[in-house]
Amino acid sequence: MRFLLLSTFAILAATVVLPSAESADEAKDKLTVYVGTYTRGTKSKGIYRTTFDPKTGELSEPVVAVETVNPTFLAIHPSRKFLYAVGEIEDFGKTKKRVGGVSAFSIEDKGDLTLLNARSSGGGGPCHVITDKAGKNVLVANYGGGSCAVLPVGTDGKLSKASSFVQHEGSSIDKSRQEGPHGHSINLDTANKFAFVADLGLDKILVYKFDGKKGTITPNDPPHVSTPAGGGPRHFTFHPNGKFAYTNNEMGSSVTAMTYDAKEGKLDPIQTITTLPKPTKGNSTAEILVHPSGKFLYCSNRGHNSIALFAIDPETGKLTAKGHQGEGINVPRNFVFAPGGKFCLVANQDGHSVIVFRVNAKTGALEPTKAKIEIPAPVCLRFLSAK
Repeated sequence: MRFLLLSTFAILAATVVLPSAESADEAKDKLTVYVGTYTRGTKSKGIYRTTFDPKTGELSEPVVAVETVNPTFLAIHPSRKFLYAVGEIEDFGKTKKRVGGVSAFSIEDKGDLTLLNARSSGGGGPCHVITDKAGKNVLVANYGGGSCAVLPVGTDGKLSKASSFVQHEGSSIDKSRQEGPHGHSINLDTANKFAFVADLGLDKILVYKFDGKKGTITPNDPPHVSTPAGGGPRHFTFHPNGKFAYTNNEMGSSVTAMTYDAKEGKLDPIQTITTLPKPTKGNSTAEILVHPSGKFLYCSNRGHNSIALFAIDPETGKLTAKGHQGEGINVPRNFVFAPGGKFCLVANQDGHSVIVFRVNAKTGALEPTKAKIEIPAPVCLRFLSAK
């Protein structure tokens, strides 16, 4: 379920909180992690930041990086100078049309964020955002609006109004959730050539040709690939080898594996596998990621409250279920792997926390650690990569 905040898209400066004293070398080794949250009905103030120790897996006490409304998903510019956040709302700009916003922030020396500007996402309830590989465009998916858009990025990090916008059309078999289109995520291939939008309302992955210089997306041929009827594709991820791709079906509690033709931008489904050990009423999936090693795939279950683990066949891309980790997990949303893949950080929306697991390099199992921080309604985690 998407939560849409019907309020103005206000952004305020945050108070800087300095980290505890440590040596210059220790501080240098640590990485900043930004956390997007839901602010509606929670104590969250916006985007938080914490520091991650890649040696121990520990996280520092979180502080507010900037106050803003419903910054549920985040993207960091390749230059590491800017951060972009969706405002998952419906009344950006006080127009009659229901639209959300995307905000651009500069990343300051201490890691705090300063608002540069904000633009309309073109549709209501924007829920996913990325930058292209060159850092010249921001791409956004609108859940409520059932659409996607491209917003050019200036050299100063500011966003221009959309240079390309596509309104999806149609529906699928579940009339309570799929009465119309619901763009749930947008991704690019490694060549920056094709864009992929998982639309929960259509049971399709829509494929677009992407022109980074012009900032445009146009339907590919073929323009989409169908996923299981009533499954509701949510997020999408590529295997590091670029030959395979995967989508999690939110409503169907499953993962669909696909082969990928990078030349044609074509996806071909080869397998759909459940994310649950047994049927669980009310479960829905959220995030899906392939481990940097390419050996394992993970998917978060909300309801069963677990991260499902799959082994990936290196020749075919097919999946084999290898179990679940549920310790300390409560409505898991986005999760990320720390650089190097040694640790996995999980955002627990209803647990109001971010917890850290150690990844077993041989089995892929997520092993509990004591590392945990409290943050209201966390949704998205993004590492500010080392220079």
